[in-house]
Amino acid sequence: MSVQERRERERAQRHQLIIDAARQLAEAEGWDAVTTRRLAERIEYSQPVLYSHFKSKDAIVEAVALEGFAELAERLREARSGTDDALVAVLRAYAGFAAANPVLYDAMFARATDLPFAKPDSPAPLREAFGELLAVFTEPAGDGDAATLTEVGWSALHGLITLERAGRLSEGNQELRLAMLVDRLRARP
Repeated sequence: MSVQERRERERAQRHQLIIDAARQLAEAEGWDAVTTRRLAERIEYSQPVLYSHFKSKDAIVEAVALEGFAELAERLREARSGTDDALVAVLRAYAGFAAANPVLYDAMFARATDLPFAKPDSPAPLREAFGELLAVFTEPAGDGDAATLTEVGWSALHGLITLERAGRLSEGNQELRLAMLVDRLRARP
């Protein structure tokens, strides 16, 4: 292995170390606790080293969010395969992901970001997660616009999750709400 290859490997490892430390700190104390100073202390590198990898804290949060989208895409892909009702399985998996990863979900959807959503230059993890949703909304769309139905279904699901997390919906009715959403999405005009 050349010196250059070793340096590139070490840089990639340090990059991932920063992302992992940010996620761990946010999960323990919330996103407000994630500062470049605290991250530098946690990974035992100087702040300039962090800035050689990321231009800002927001860029670090975006990197965490991208990992979250990759994880979400995988979770949805697994839910979609091997089931007779992929739409229900995917909606449940999405809701389960949000419930199991609230801090990560916030990085993905609640925090301000410069990530380009629904654009040709959207990062692969965003396109893959949306693609998994699109795969289950295509059949209910029939001859209609499957991408737009996916956006509407995703928006409704996200709204249900957000309102439930905030304690603004009645407790214990998530399954009923998901079933009603599925029924409405499958209804043909």
